[in-house]
Amino acid sequence: MVKHFLGQSVLRSSWDQVFAAFWQRYPNPYSKHVLTEDIVHREVTPDQKLLSRRLLTKTNRMPRWAERLFPANVAHSVYILEDSIVDPQNQTMTTFTWNINHSRLMVVEERCVYCVNSDNSGWTEIHREAWVSSSLFGVSRAVQEFGLARFKSNVTKTMKGFEYILAKMQGEAPSKTLVETAKEAKEKAKETALAATEKAKDLASKAATKKQQQQRQFV
Repeated sequence: MVKHFLGQSVLRSSWDQVFAAFWQRYPNPYSKHVLTEDIVHREVTPDQKLLSRRLLTKTNRMPRWAERLFPANVAHSVYILEDSIVDPQNQTMTTFTWNINHSRLMVVEERCVYCVNSDNSGWTEIHREAWVSSSLFGVSRAVQEFGLARFKSNVTKTMKGFEYILAKMQGEAPSKTLVETAKEAKEKAKETALAATEKAKDLASKAATKKQQQQRQFV
């Protein structure tokens, strides 16, 4: 059994801009799990298509129940191969990615097609398809569910990273990162709670003063 994912995303930037951003994605605040990237092969075909192969190293924290199945010295990093085909004439870019280690635990294969948005030529749409499989006897279903959930989370980070890099390339202030937004929300919550506490103290003080004044009137 293989878990399958099918999705589509839209970036409000032209295909040329997204193509350029693709090679400048790392690092960004949403890609801290990406440790290294290396181009191991690149060529231009006779029909003017750009073929590339990259090797990416990413952190790959296993769920605790899975860690017990593997020796303590097993690497927690995962090595990803990424093949890409760029067709500038038709403005398409197709990427294929898959992990080359930890394959007994789980294999995640992904295919993405970047093309001009059908509704707005100034936007780019991404058609994404992925397959998650595992050969671990007895727990393959749980591993696949875990892998699919992590994949969906990483897709969100990928899109946020794209938007961040595109904003920088276009000379705009990048949108706030999730960490920054969460930190500001936490500080605002603290300020609100503090203000509410102070207001409650003030009301309590006024109520006590009024009560004392009323008691004096009856003396």
